[in-house]
Amino acid sequence: MSDIPHDDVFDDDEEEIIYVSKSELKRDAQELRDLGVRLAELKPSQLDKLPLHDRLRQAVDESHRIKSHNARKRHFNFIGKLMQDQDIEPIKAMFEQRDGNSAEYNRRFHALENWRERLINDGNAALGEYLTAYPDVDMQHLRQLIRNAAKEVKLNKGPTHQRKLFRYLREVDGL
Repeated sequence: MSDIPHDDVFDDDEEEIIYVSKSELKRDAQELRDLGVRLAELKPSQLDKLPLHDRLRQAVDESHRIKSHNARKRHFNFIGKLMQDQDIEPIKAMFEQRDGNSAEYNRRFHALENWRERLINDGNAALGEYLTAYPDVDMQHLRQLIRNAAKEVKLNKGPTHQRKLFRYLREVDGL
């Protein structure tokens, strides 16, 4: 051998080789393609909230105009390939949050239901707490929705205004 010490050539502590099976690579690629399909189903305003690379965003936008089944399949393979260079954790987190069976989604949904009930039943005390939690709310519109929903409850009418109030609370929360 040469003058190079044996420890410098074969230093096992610095580099570890991780073997990945071909099946695992295929599963990862399929996951990225599926994520790309879900991205294509989002509205442009929802896509704007995600940190997507410019080329990936263009490819997702372009997928809407492709009609041929085979061309769409190839295009989503391309989107999956582009997503290999993308940090997909924020995208996964957004979909996890949006999925109806997600624990986080359910927690937020029930919290908004509680807010609705408190705003209708407790009046100004609950409104003050809500405004502290959500300072960017249109207070005049919210007061009107609360007033109409409370009147509806008092008169035992259908929950039309209660639903409008809940929809507004969801919009403010971003759920």
